[in-house]
Amino acid sequence: MPKMKSLQEIYAPNGICFGCGVTNSQGLQIRSFVRGDQVVASWKARAHHQAFPGMLNGGIIGALLDCHSNWAAAHALMKKHGKEAPDCTVTAEYTIKLVQPTPWQAGLDLTARVVRLGSRSATVEAQLTADGQLCATCTGIFVSVQEGHPAYHRW
Repeated sequence: MPKMKSLQEIYAPNGICFGCGVTNSQGLQIRSFVRGDQVVASWKARAHHQAFPGMLNGGIIGALLDCHSNWAAAHALMKKHGKEAPDCTVTAEYTIKLVQPTPWQAGLDLTARVVRLGSRSATVEAQLTADGQLCATCTGIFVSVQEGHPAYHRW
C-alpha cells in the first residue's frame, strides 16, 4: 500500500522550514493530514528534543503547534477560495499554553481546526497530546502573504 502524502509533501515538497520542511533533515518534519474538519499529525521526539530528563522542550512544542496550525489555516483558505494549491501563509500571532510537562518518549498527536476564516486569515485552535493526555494548546492567527513578502514563494 502506498504511503499517504502529507499536506507538506503535496504542496511544499521543497520546503525548508524547521518545523514542517520536507527537505530539512535537521528539522522536525511534521506531516499533517486532513481528517474531516481537522488537520492531524503524529510525531515522535528524539532524545535531543528534551528540556530536562524525560520531558520535551517547550520551544519544540511551540514549533510543532505553530507549523501544524499554519497548515490547517493554509488548507482552509485554499478550500475557501477554490484553489488547487494553498497560498503561502505565515503566523501573525500565536499563544501556547503548556498544560503539563510533555514526556518526550510518548506518542505525540497534534490536532488543529479552523475556528474563524476570513478572506486572507484564519484563526486556528490546536492541541498536543502525549499518549492521549492533553499537554499543550495553541490559538493562532495565520495570514496569506502577498507578492513582495519574503515568504511569498516559499512553497
